Amino acid sequence: MSMSSTINVSGKVFGKTKPLFSDWAIPLPENLNSITLRSLLTQIVKAEVEAFCTRQEQRRLTRFLTPLEIELGKEKGKIEMGGIDISSPVDSQEAVDNALQGFLDGFYFVFIDEKQQESLDSAVFLQPDSQILFLRLTPLVGG
Repeated sequence: MSMSSTINVSGKVFGKTKPLFSDWAIPLPENLNSITLRSLLTQIVKAEVEAFCTRQEQRRLTRFLTPLEIELGKEKGKIEMGGIDISSPVDSQEAVDNALQGFLDGFYFVFIDEKQQESLDSAVFLQPDSQILFLRLTPLVGG
């Protein structure tokens, strides 16, 4: 029996059935015996920022002009390859800080293997194939 070397990440919005994002996996952290929720969230956010930057680069490399972009370019007298540059640098430390502050402010809860995590500096216990769920809360309308 082989052990998986990843943990699975999923996201939901409280009260909605549709997932917040498609499930994905991250490598199982090496420091399993001494990892805190803060460290785990930092690793997850940094991995996702890196994946986002890679996707943006791939989109930029594989982008083709649409017929509309060609027509608009003709009208301006200049057809530019690649369209709009939608990439702005992503600051991974800022993303980590925002994620940690969002947890502290109660915008989302974190569950590891169905157990709610209460504190950023508490140890978390992960195993191969652990499930991490981010549960985002929705503000009350008119409240």
